[in-house]
Amino acid sequence: MLSKSKNNGQEFVNEVATIGRIHHVNVVGFIGYCVEGKNRGLIYEYMSNGSLDKYIFSKEGSVLLSYEKIYEISLGIAHGITYLHRGCDVQILHFDIKPHNILLDDNFTPKVSDFGLAKLYPTKDGSIILTAIRGTLGYMAPELFYKNVGGVSYKADVYSFGMLLMEMASRRKNSNPLAEHSSQHYFPFWIHDQFKEEKDIDMKDASETDKILMKKMFIVALWCIQFKPSDRPSMSKVVEMLEGKVETLEIPPKPSFYLHEILEHDGTINSWSDSTSSNVNVDTNMPNH
Repeated sequence: MLSKSKNNGQEFVNEVATIGRIHHVNVVGFIGYCVEGKNRGLIYEYMSNGSLDKYIFSKEGSVLLSYEKIYEISLGIAHGITYLHRGCDVQILHFDIKPHNILLDDNFTPKVSDFGLAKLYPTKDGSIILTAIRGTLGYMAPELFYKNVGGVSYKADVYSFGMLLMEMASRRKNSNPLAEHSSQHYFPFWIHDQFKEEKDIDMKDASETDKILMKKMFIVALWCIQFKPSDRPSMSKVVEMLEGKVETLEIPPKPSFYLHEILEHDGTINSWSDSTSSNVNVDTNMPNH
């Protein structure tokens, strides 16, 4: 990760010191850093199998993973994000969880990577001003756009993980406004309706065990992408849900789709840039569970 320092570099040094203390099997390993003038860079371990996106989206010539392996990867990602939220001496909010930022090692063990947009907060602080909101459309939580939804917190990462989880289970993008069939416009809507109407979801080459695993992933994803942050589970609860039995999971309310409003504002937007900023109160209080 490379960037140019806009201050005396002390903030960069502090972040390097913090990231250097992160050690988890599902977080990409930090090797070192380099500084040359105003240029600075972070060096991470090499992941031979690249990023997750090339394995979950159907493309000619791509290698698709088994449903069981997809489930294992999703659980590993959940453990990694839980560690970032609760396992360090500071709380790390990633703000850009998406398939491209999940790297896979030789054994397809997932590693959360790319902390370029991450923010580090003391766990004792209950509210912090976040002056630059960035991320990738399609994975960004509603509270990053709407002030009346709730404070920005670790629940923004939960939302992003839910969108990622939905894409992993379905092996397709969540949103395609140009699609001919209505079910393809916003896939989470269609999945929710299938569950509410107790219809089977057609999954190619899936065994009964595979279908149970994917159903569990779909339900957990629907909980994670609830519009209000207060309605979403914590990442530790997400791990518990993914590891538990599908029969214990309730079908959540139908999620809201707000992305079309953002796209109507500017259909060319792909992500927040460095110049996009606003003052937002960040709630870093964690639940007991």
